[in-house]
Amino acid sequence: MAHDWQELTRLTGNEEIVIKKVGLANTGIEINGEFDLPPLARLTADEQIFIAAFVRCHGSITQMEKFFGISYPTVKNRLNKISSSLDFIEINPTSGSIEILNSIERGEISVKEALKIMEKGE
Repeated sequence: MAHDWQELTRLTGNEEIVIKKVGLANTGIEINGEFDLPPLARLTADEQIFIAAFVRCHGSITQMEKFFGISYPTVKNRLNKISSSLDFIEINPTSGSIEILNSIERGEISVKEALKIMEKGE
């Protein structure tokens, strides 16, 4: 039996999905508007399965090779293709970001203060 998200992907033909209404379970509260899907939910069903398997394999490319019966370069190429569509992740943090994280670690500022600093772009 297909998962609901797989059926939704099949029905939409991988077209962009915009959420129009969100309901909170067991509360009766509904929010109307236009909401984008989170970046991971925008991946194709095959890409989501591949990433889920990668996580289940604890990031082991060797295990991915065995699981899917594909070569190391194929695993790397698929991961590179998927990661290129996930531009929301900051791969190379700026020195300012690192200093803010270090300040939190040293107890000089709180997480709340760090978020305020980052929002201001300081």
